[in-house]
Amino acid sequence: MKRHFVKPDFKITTWENLKTYFDNLLQRPTTNIDELKQLLLDGSELGAVISEDMAWRYIKMTCDTANTELRDRFNDFVQNIEPNLASVTNELNLKINNCTFKSQLTQNGYDIYLRNLQNSINLFREENIPLNTQLQELEQQYGEISGAQSITYNGEKLTMQKASTYLKDLNRAVREEVYHLTQNRREEDEEKFNTLFNKLIALRNKVALNAGFKDYRDFKHQSLARFDYKVSDCLSFHESVKQHAVPLLNNLHAKRKSKLKLDDYKPWDTSVDEEGLLPLKPFANAQELISKTIGCFNKIDTYFGDCISKMNEMKRLDLESRLGKAPGGYQYPLYETEVPFIFMNSVGLLRDLTTMVHEGGHAIHSFLYEELELVDFKSPPSEVAELASMSMELISMEHWQDFFSDASELKRAKKQQLESVIDTLPWIAAVDKFQHWIYTNPNHITDERNAEWIKIMNDFGCNVINHKGLEKNLQRKWQVQLHLFEVPFYYIEYGFAQLGAIAMWRQYKQNPKQAIANYKKALSLGYTKTIPQIFEAAGIKFDFSANYIKELMDFVSAEYSALE
Repeated sequence: MKRHFVKPDFKITTWENLKTYFDNLLQRPTTNIDELKQLLLDGSELGAVISEDMAWRYIKMTCDTANTELRDRFNDFVQNIEPNLASVTNELNLKINNCTFKSQLTQNGYDIYLRNLQNSINLFREENIPLNTQLQELEQQYGEISGAQSITYNGEKLTMQKASTYLKDLNRAVREEVYHLTQNRREEDEEKFNTLFNKLIALRNKVALNAGFKDYRDFKHQSLARFDYKVSDCLSFHESVKQHAVPLLNNLHAKRKSKLKLDDYKPWDTSVDEEGLLPLKPFANAQELISKTIGCFNKIDTYFGDCISKMNEMKRLDLESRLGKAPGGYQYPLYETEVPFIFMNSVGLLRDLTTMVHEGGHAIHSFLYEELELVDFKSPPSEVAELASMSMELISMEHWQDFFSDASELKRAKKQQLESVIDTLPWIAAVDKFQHWIYTNPNHITDERNAEWIKIMNDFGCNVINHKGLEKNLQRKWQVQLHLFEVPFYYIEYGFAQLGAIAMWRQYKQNPKQAIANYKKALSLGYTKTIPQIFEAAGIKFDFSANYIKELMDFVSAEYSALE
């Protein structure tokens, strides 16, 4: 993006040097529709500059959590710039919302933009600014605590991600030993995570009460702009998954237990190959992961491969796991330079291939909507963002020959990917249901929270796995889910998107050319249409009814059976 309003050499150093641009926007007249449009365009450009500055501070910090200078730069933005941004952004929103010519913004996307603008105004409370600052500071502590976790096995210090590779070892004694080492290490931080989470719950509840809501659950539903479904729909989703996905999960593990010839199926038996084969190794290192992903994407659409190539050329990929690096993976859109960043912790396993194509789907989404007029148009709801990424997991699977030249290995990889789909929906429902309970019961104590999680696991967990003697490990299992700490309630979107992704994959198998045309058309809309309209453009339904979930899970089950 070429700067027109913000000076080419401008860098954000203090709130004072940034404030002059907001003063300009707030003081300028809007006496006709052209002046209003120019205000929106200049505000969008400024927003892109600010967003990218914040993005790089976050990216650099997560790439090296032990670097105090990088952490301080991020905290400086959170403490000294973001609180001021909240107030001035609300002023600007009010100026736009109160403009006489607002009704003349009739181009594609402005109705969605204005709806979200009004929602932001409705939710804004001055007294929540310092609370949100505190929340951001606390939320980043999760990455610091998790990033410092490691175990020593066979004389080697391992990140938790690398340690998990031993859970695929064919030697059951090795798996059990590493399982206990990792669980013992997690136990060391259990109290830290509980203390941190208790602080987050209290602050989040206060934010909700300040905004006039009875609880944080309802506040967050509105702040996430969930205009296309209700809280009651989320609760219905939980029950539908329990009815139609959990039985598949239990059947899957019952078969694994039988094939492994185990009388006692333990948590360390859930990842090992059921046929006694060594773990799949789809790539040797980060560069090979990149080159194979490009080759795979090229087979779907050369545009997709070009996107990853461009990111690689611009050094927008940090893929390998290392000590001091924050856990997890993400794609971060960079609105000014218009080439996103992918962060992950690969150790050479199939799940890393899945993470790469997942984040690659997000990245392609960023490229597809980059020509839209406003930054706000480029911020699609999570249900759509995750549709882009989760669809790519399944569609790319049809071209994994780049990763697996051996036909039997390719078949194994596809089976394992479908197993993860079957695993995913119950876990998503469990995590989301857990959050509903947490924030509608904000005064609970830790023991009550643990008891509720166990109750939810009894409904959504696998009843084939024997946790006898390991109950404490199961009790704190939720602590591995960073979304609970860093992005509350951003999780059920994965469930809705998973359903959409299955439908997208089914469409691709029926008509690849049309499916990709629909995929690109839908994602290029950004956030200029409602969620159901975007799904419709993709040729699928935004539907999470029991019947639809059953239909899609039956399809997955049939595809899985065809691989056996």
